[in-house]
Amino acid sequence: MIQYMSKISFNLCLVLASLFFSSTVLAADVVTLLQEKQAPAGVVFEIVSDDEDYLEELLPTLKEDIKKLRKRFPGLPIAVVSHGKEQFSLIKTNSKVEQTTPSLVKDLVKSNDIDFHVCETHASWYGVTAEDFPDYINVSPAGPVQINDYEELGYELVVLTD
Repeated sequence: MIQYMSKISFNLCLVLASLFFSSTVLAADVVTLLQEKQAPAGVVFEIVSDDEDYLEELLPTLKEDIKKLRKRFPGLPIAVVSHGKEQFSLIKTNSKVEQTTPSLVKDLVKSNDIDFHVCETHASWYGVTAEDFPDYINVSPAGPVQINDYEELGYELVVLTD
């Protein structure tokens, strides 16, 4: 019985590892995308972190990456999906206290024509509703589903996590 359970545990670990590595391999990076001869259908940046301040650290670099992508491929559709604790730095009550992150996101959305999504499901686990986010943020029912929708449209996925 112990050998049987060990075999099941080993096989389960193999399956989980293959799922992890296959999804990791499918994700692109900005450097690779910039080297492509043709523009992708679009790019979707997935942001997920347990750090509520992660967006503040990440957004200046993300803005530069978007600038490089758009210089190389003018008019490239770009979206961002945030579905970890970092999305809470964007709720209206936080934005009154901390102006940096919400203003950077607002600039990305308004000046750079970026669709910025947060995850309503994750937010609901912490008592945060769609109405708690500013109107320039798209609140998607589920972040992973939103990412999948973009990938089905041919968008390249770039995963950004801490």
